Amino acid sequence: MLESRRFVIIGFFALVGIIYLLRLFYLQVLDESYSIESSSNSIKRVTEIPFRGQIYDRYGKLIVYNTPVYDLLVTPYKVRVDDTLRFCQVLGIQRRDFDSLMTAASAYSRVKPSLFLRQLSKEDFASIQDIMVDYSGFEFAKSSLRTYTAPTLANTLGYVSEITKGQLEKQEEPYYRQGDYIGQSGVERIYENELRGKRGTKFVMQNVNGVYKGPWKNGELDTMAVAGENLHTGLDLEVQQYADSLMVNKVGSVVAIEPATGQIISMVSAPTYDPNILASRYFSKNFAALARNPYKPLFNRPVMASYRPGSTFKLIQALIGLQEGVITPGSGFTHANCPVGCHNHPATSTVALGVAHSCNPYFYNVFRRLIYKNNIKNTFKASAVGLDAWHDDIAKFGIGQRLGIDLPSEYKGNLPNKKYYDRFYGEYRWKFSNIYSLSIGEGELLITPLKMANVAAIIANRGYYYTPHVIHGIGDKKAVKPEFLERHETGVEPHNFEPVIEGMIGAVEAGTARRSRVEGISIAGKTGTSQNKRGDDHSIFIAFAPVDDPKIAIAVFVENAGAGGSAAAPIANLIIEKYLSRKVTNKALEERMMKLDLMSKVVLPTQKKPEDASKKKTETVKPKSGDPNDPSNRLPGTPHPANPGAMRKPVTVALPKDTQRKAL
Repeated sequence: MLESRRFVIIGFFALVGIIYLLRLFYLQVLDESYSIESSSNSIKRVTEIPFRGQIYDRYGKLIVYNTPVYDLLVTPYKVRVDDTLRFCQVLGIQRRDFDSLMTAASAYSRVKPSLFLRQLSKEDFASIQDIMVDYSGFEFAKSSLRTYTAPTLANTLGYVSEITKGQLEKQEEPYYRQGDYIGQSGVERIYENELRGKRGTKFVMQNVNGVYKGPWKNGELDTMAVAGENLHTGLDLEVQQYADSLMVNKVGSVVAIEPATGQIISMVSAPTYDPNILASRYFSKNFAALARNPYKPLFNRPVMASYRPGSTFKLIQALIGLQEGVITPGSGFTHANCPVGCHNHPATSTVALGVAHSCNPYFYNVFRRLIYKNNIKNTFKASAVGLDAWHDDIAKFGIGQRLGIDLPSEYKGNLPNKKYYDRFYGEYRWKFSNIYSLSIGEGELLITPLKMANVAAIIANRGYYYTPHVIHGIGDKKAVKPEFLERHETGVEPHNFEPVIEGMIGAVEAGTARRSRVEGISIAGKTGTSQNKRGDDHSIFIAFAPVDDPKIAIAVFVENAGAGGSAAAPIANLIIEKYLSRKVTNKALEERMMKLDLMSKVVLPTQKKPEDASKKKTETVKPKSGDPNDPSNRLPGTPHPANPGAMRKPVTVALPKDTQRKAL
């Protein structure tokens, strides 16, 4: 019995010994990772950061590429610096910079490498590479610097910077490390996964001083870094730079779209900045300066700023009225018994004339018919039911919602409905007299420049649109995201667009935009003047061309420039000609727009309204028609003159943000 137990015990220990021997054989002979770890003093694992994908315009011109640079990393517990002053002189930094950088690195980790000095040029690297061998704990890593072929598109392209602590903690997969770069805004942020590529790893031999001695095992275990996917845009770099030049010394936006595809041709946010200044080792200083700039150049106005659309909104009113059958192409209205005043023009006996003359009473009557077509006798209930039906029709044009452009922070704007007014008046305690300013694009409507450019594209297409997008191809195959190929219908029949387009042609040929028309190009457009509580009104113009075969739809917003025909229309028509003809014939108009400086008219958030602007606003409150009920120039949200007590609370408090606070 004892003998058998002895053999069992011996067998057990023999089995354990065999298992240990087999495991040891696997670790030392078969498993390369053990060999690497055991040779940590001579074998080094190096992570290779891939180049980010490049970005091209619609014609294949390079917009964004990469310049190789070097980052200096530090592992605090390994650091040996006997002469700190000499070390700082070698790197060109101050002693206080050295102390703060070392403190930050130690706070991150004493045993892991972290960024010490970023983006050293090839020349800087070559001059200090040999000297840095004397300072243990420091090592170089290859990196790249985003470089731009032209100082344009800063807000659209976005920027990359070092990943934040919060972003590190929130990442779903352990891809990024301390010191890595990541897209923070614009296209760089939305397409981060496509642009960043895949990391590589290589193993190199080095001596005890950290001097490189060649690849380990001839690179058999190395994995190559894979560069990020290239992005192909619908942007026209030449037209973009031209649009930039026209918006110098102005605040506002330009958005141009290809109607047939939804591709963005040009997107200007003015004032802007050179994107190269946020792609340097001085990122923090330059970013702070931009953030302090009172004109907010980091604010991407085409997708984030909101304005009242003014008379440009009348185009949608006409289209909905025609589709719903409350008017016909030959419908006309008088100015009698109308609370909104109008400009001096002949009678508006058709939809086309109503659009061409931008007749306020005409669209007041169209809106009234749309609201009251339900035939409900109760005035309050009729207004509520009619407004919701109107709201749903307008929403099909992309108003009051996010279009889904491939840029971050798109603002959806504001399209009021029954629920919106119920919050401030009480259910069924408001009626048409409280909302009729919507008929002419004022009141509580808020819309972004992008959406108005999309409205121009919808009219150009006679009833549909594709989601506006900057990137139209990803990688060598130029793959297109499926959502950008989806056609969105407005529900308005194509034949209903013809009288509206006829009126838009009239506005350009003989109406409010006639002074900037382009010879040889048929343009359909509509001016607008957006009411503004702080300073002069905003100038708006939307258009498309050529009329019979639209290639470009555009919206231009110029803040504090006054009427739509004064600045927005000339700028838009110059851009249209530049895109279609690759030249500009009206040099006098071009020079005048480039020299036009409106910065002195801009009222910054910290400033009081200029005295002359205040006087002008006081004067414009007086109705042109002499009718005391005319709100055509009345500030939105003020009580109706005929019923001062109708508004229990100013409607302007309902707006998501003050228009100018967003616009600036």
